[in-house]
Amino acid sequence: MKNFAFALLMSAISSSALAQPAQPNLPARAIDPDEISVAVTNRSEAVLCAEKDNIQVDFAALKDSAPPATFRVQAVHPAFIGGIGIDRYLPDFTACDMSGDPVVATSTKKIIRRTIFETPDLQLVAWTYPTFWRGANTPVRVVDKETNKNEAFKEIHLLQVWTNHRERAEEVLVVYPPDGYWRARPLPFADMRWTAYGSSFLIGPVEMQQRPIVDLKEIVFDAQARTFRLEFARGGSAVMKISALDPEHIALDVALEGAIPRDLPFASLRSMYITESNNDAARIAWKPKAQQRWGEASIMDFKTAEASEIWAGRTSFSRHNTSAPDMIFGSFKAKK
Repeated sequence: MKNFAFALLMSAISSSALAQPAQPNLPARAIDPDEISVAVTNRSEAVLCAEKDNIQVDFAALKDSAPPATFRVQAVHPAFIGGIGIDRYLPDFTACDMSGDPVVATSTKKIIRRTIFETPDLQLVAWTYPTFWRGANTPVRVVDKETNKNEAFKEIHLLQVWTNHRERAEEVLVVYPPDGYWRARPLPFADMRWTAYGSSFLIGPVEMQQRPIVDLKEIVFDAQARTFRLEFARGGSAVMKISALDPEHIALDVALEGAIPRDLPFASLRSMYITESNNDAARIAWKPKAQQRWGEASIMDFKTAEASEIWAGRTSFSRHNTSAPDMIFGSFKAKK
């Protein structure tokens, strides 16, 4: 159950990506002959609590195949973003019983906020809470060769990526090191001053430990490359980079490396759906490789597919996180 609004991932915001808006990689683009298909499986369950991530869409390698070497995750403003009058973003704990949630105490009795890296256009902010549902055992390391900095920060529950836009700081990416959950959002649309986070996603071997997680051994931020390296406890690693960031979308390029387990999903979408008017994702669309038509369905009715691109989001207003972005997974490519 995640009701936070932050997370770590700033994968690799290059200054050029921040300064030069890129064309969003949205559904309707031309077929890429180098793309491969992956297995998409819906493991969602019906719930009444709007603060529980009951949507789970897993991405795995096809049978007898390896996970893709590279792929792209995008958060894109919804189609109706320009029509939002009043944005709703407050949590809704109606029909929620969280009394059985795990509670792990930390070494602090108060909330601690630390800026662990900062330049004029980028800040990494780390948060530690008195309690969390899992122990904060994943170190976050910052490597800066220009200053000879190589420092590990411990007991971090949330890592935020901030950048400057319109003479103010904007949070665009977050990650929770204890369980590997990420959230991303574009820069604010048009004259909007803020938009909400919505769906989460997992990158790496997805396993069940009370709920779906990715067990991270370490997260390393490279100050010069502006990338995040994720070391996975189940084997293998990933390098993540923000390749585009503008008021339409944010694009995160992922490269998987090493012995990524083939028997576990390599990524997963997590979201919530109660009704068509109360959700963070209500619809899903998938593009079978080399076909001219997308498949579309309610996200609760979708079962499984082999696809080279997947979109999950909304086509109408929701009472929950109204301005939250749609999510796109695609550009799956094999190692050359």
